[in-house]
Amino acid sequence: MSSFLNGASPRQQMEESDIEAGPSTRRSADLDDGDFSDPFDIARTKNASIERLRRWRQAALVLNASRRFRYTLDLKKEEEKKQILRKIRAHAQAIRAAYLFKAAGGGPGSEPIKPPPPPSAGEFPIGQDQLASISREHDTAALQQNGGVVGLSNLLKTNLEKGIHGDDVDLLMRRNIFGSNDYPRKKGRSFLMFMWDACKDLTLVILMVAAAASLALGIKSEGIKQGWYDGGSIAFAVILVIVVTAISDYKQSLQFRELNEEKRNIHLEFLFEFVHEKVIRGGRRVEISIYDIVVGDVIPLNIGNQVPADGILITGHSLAIDESSMTGESKIVHKDSKDPFLMSGCKVADGSGTMLVTGVGINTEWGLLMASIAEDTGEETPLQVRLNGVATFIGIVGLAVAVVVLLVLLIRYFTGHTENPQGEAQFKAGTTKVGDAIDGAIKIVTVAVTIVVVAVPEGLPLAVTLTLAYSMRKMMEDKALVRRLSACETMGSATTICSDKTGTLTMNLMTVVEAYAGGKKIDPPHKLENTMLRSLLIEAVAQNTNGSVYAPEGVNDVEVSGSPTEKAILQWGIQLGMDFTAARSKSSIIHVFPFNSEKKRGGVALQMADSNIHVHWKGAAEIVLACCTGYIDGNDQLVGMDEEKMAFFKKAIEDMAADSLRCVAIAYRPYEKEKVPTNEELLAHWSLPEDDLILLAIVGLKDPCRPGVKDAVLLCQKAGVKVKMVTGDNVKTAKAIAVECGILGSYADATEPNIIEGKTFRGLSDAQRDEIADRISVMGRSSPNDKLLLVQSLRRKGHVVAVTGDGTNDAPALHEADIGLAMGIQGTEVAKESSDIIILDDNFASVVKVVRWGRSVYANIQKFIQFQLTVNVAALVINVVAAVSSGDVPLNAVQLLWVNLIMDTLGALALATEPPTDHLMDRSPVGRRSEILFFMILIGIDKLFACFFREPLITNIMWRNLLIQAMYQVSVLLVLNFRGRSILGLSRDNNQHAIKVKNTLIFNAFVLCQIFNEFNARKPDEYNIFKGVTRNYLFMGIIGLTVVLQIVIIEFLGKFTKTVRLNWKQWLICVIIGLISWPLAVIGKLIPVPTTPINNVFSKCGPSRKREPEESQ
Repeated sequence: MSSFLNGASPRQQMEESDIEAGPSTRRSADLDDGDFSDPFDIARTKNASIERLRRWRQAALVLNASRRFRYTLDLKKEEEKKQILRKIRAHAQAIRAAYLFKAAGGGPGSEPIKPPPPPSAGEFPIGQDQLASISREHDTAALQQNGGVVGLSNLLKTNLEKGIHGDDVDLLMRRNIFGSNDYPRKKGRSFLMFMWDACKDLTLVILMVAAAASLALGIKSEGIKQGWYDGGSIAFAVILVIVVTAISDYKQSLQFRELNEEKRNIHLEFLFEFVHEKVIRGGRRVEISIYDIVVGDVIPLNIGNQVPADGILITGHSLAIDESSMTGESKIVHKDSKDPFLMSGCKVADGSGTMLVTGVGINTEWGLLMASIAEDTGEETPLQVRLNGVATFIGIVGLAVAVVVLLVLLIRYFTGHTENPQGEAQFKAGTTKVGDAIDGAIKIVTVAVTIVVVAVPEGLPLAVTLTLAYSMRKMMEDKALVRRLSACETMGSATTICSDKTGTLTMNLMTVVEAYAGGKKIDPPHKLENTMLRSLLIEAVAQNTNGSVYAPEGVNDVEVSGSPTEKAILQWGIQLGMDFTAARSKSSIIHVFPFNSEKKRGGVALQMADSNIHVHWKGAAEIVLACCTGYIDGNDQLVGMDEEKMAFFKKAIEDMAADSLRCVAIAYRPYEKEKVPTNEELLAHWSLPEDDLILLAIVGLKDPCRPGVKDAVLLCQKAGVKVKMVTGDNVKTAKAIAVECGILGSYADATEPNIIEGKTFRGLSDAQRDEIADRISVMGRSSPNDKLLLVQSLRRKGHVVAVTGDGTNDAPALHEADIGLAMGIQGTEVAKESSDIIILDDNFASVVKVVRWGRSVYANIQKFIQFQLTVNVAALVINVVAAVSSGDVPLNAVQLLWVNLIMDTLGALALATEPPTDHLMDRSPVGRRSEILFFMILIGIDKLFACFFREPLITNIMWRNLLIQAMYQVSVLLVLNFRGRSILGLSRDNNQHAIKVKNTLIFNAFVLCQIFNEFNARKPDEYNIFKGVTRNYLFMGIIGLTVVLQIVIIEFLGKFTKTVRLNWKQWLICVIIGLISWPLAVIGKLIPVPTTPINNVFSKCGPSRKREPEESQ
């Protein structure tokens, strides 16, 4: 894992250097820009500029900015992080410049010799300050004074080959003296801070002021015993809203804090049986948490690794480090004995080596940077941005309605048309007291402001946060670590998954099951009698590897570590009779060419005890075989490679590939010692000879398909998601695995362009690639650049693409894809840093679970939108019609605040945490280009408020459901409002009491309608709305709590809410009114809806919208 998961990601540098552009002139980034004229249409926040993100914030109608934007990117803090990063980079650049200046001046010898530093008084002869001075300042002179890396290792009591002892006492002592590989994190916000944020809501502030004024006037006119109820009830309701909101937000904050801790502490060794090479302790390579690294550790470095701490290079082979994360420059720096300093946080771009740790945690530049910017600045997702657009529109409509209600009520009140329960005008010019007039006006303002509170759905964008936090936690249980929030929702829209083969579709547990050596097939594969051939093979297997074999003393079993391919070949070597340590001691490594995914092979040059030079190569069988001009036969004789023998080996490779085996060839050649560069710098850039090779062996490695992968692929296909295999393996191997996994239906489907070779696809033009991209199911012998070209073509065709990757060179494709999925076990640090989600078990079935959760996120938000819009429409229409017609509103301020709690906070909690169902995988993916125009088109203000959505956020089914429910609620409650007294048999009752009973029943029926409608919202397109409801304890708990609180409000808090107690018949009427929404929902679902999105119907009537040039990313 990355040493600091929450740090400044190399992904940012990748964005700045535009590495994903590739050779294509037609980039797919233009698909992400959306409609530039609409600030809320940002398809991918992944690449959006700060200016673009600032535009939608400025366009949003917000009552409480601190709450609304809490879980979005904090632009101010982001800028502060960049400033800190610039300062630290400047320091790193200054150190680098000083080092180069010294080197140009003749090196350490040109400087006066400094006296050695005083010895430390602790357990070690050297102290932390001295180490920090050497490593952070790149002080070559001080390093030499301490005896170089060998002398430094002695001072740190470290063996450069075996590492530290690593027992608990040793580790504790090193942490106490030199610190731990960690950095302090800022404390989370307290509950009181969330309370304060909730108090900043403009409407709640206005209501508190109104409550205070009403309280003062009431006490003055009616006395303290009776006069405090009006103002006190509003104040109490506002305080309740603030407290419940703060509790909800605080819990969300705790959830995210826990998720960040889980992400930070995630440790693959404890979760899975696979072991990674990380640290050498006691002579063995062990996997430890990045945070357990201590000063003195010896760490192997390979391509794609992140340097986990500051250190000094011990040995290196073509080691190249990308220091852009620290210096800001994309230049690759080659490390050798002249420049041995390694900085924490940098990436291994090429080569391999080992390092001695000299600084950890806060004692490194990277640690200082992480401590400065450790606070999470947040991140917004496209859905959050769009929902802010929805909330803005609804808020504008609600504000307009509130203004209309305010004007109508004020005009009616001051013109004497508003009557009290006795039928008398409430305001009489020249007669009514000033205090009474002000009190009446305050009540009207309070109702209008409360309508705004209900109408502006502050909780709508926050519902995304709730469901994302819930989904992220559950996805962790399903072996998926989410690095970017937006990936959760985007995954639900995926139309194509480009998957690796090895380790994702297969188990990545390789064994050598076939071998060809001595010019023939050997069976069993380790039964080799040729003495010289066996000796050369053991030499090749032991030296041309980045794996290792550890043999504990007194134990027969050995521990083999490395990649699955390396482990399989090392195990085969052991079966041949290899003693790993002895074999490596017989020769010394001169130069290494690390395995390269472009060349598909890796090599090593060795100097033997007799000073002869052997060059060994290992890699893709057909590629290495093509470089061979001879082979060693069964009599240990060198024989020239004729056409017949070449055809024999090619046929062997094809047969093994057809059996879904990975084919690896091992070859070597002797080389003239005189041609080997002696200069260290020339040697570092020496290209190993790869012609005239002598074939030693071809082995076939079996990697079985994962159990259940075929079912997972079929589930994807059923869900409308196309699975494509992109692998570096032989095309025939890929074809066999694809048929076995169900990606190809049969071998008859294995024709171009269904199955294609990487170089063929690479050679096509952009237009030709776009034409066949949809039809490709398997790409074999592909390079990482081929994967990038395929992703770009698919995105240009309108697909939402998810890509799996594990190698360093996969980073551009992972970054370019809509969702980058890195492998947690085999993935390099560079791949993980470039990804959106890390699949912890490398299993394709886990990728399918991520798709399921992604669809669940989208579905849950749609459920909440349907529920909330129903409440919005009903509440607004009821109050507007009542206000205009009678000058009074049936739902007062306190009641509306309670409805707001049900609708916003409690509704979001209930509906945003629904677990995914199998039904979600029966739908087609949403995709990229489906757009729906929000309902503001219906009222003819397209250009002003139109909000295009690439995905159908509000589907035709949702429109049908919410309109049916809203019309039913409005109709029934308005009938009760105007004819309630006669219908309820209250004509003979006291006028004032009758009005209170009627309004109480309307309020109670309205709340119960929402409670019953919450069940309907759970299943917008299914008849059985109760399926799985008993397993959702949070939903049932919230429903139960709402019912209990509603009973308490009606029966016991009448003075506060202006309600009266209802008898059992009236309660039964309310329940029946709410209950009817269930059969009504079933009847509504029988009504067919058009498949054409509603925007296609109305957009023809509106003006055309031109896309403006895309924003520079």
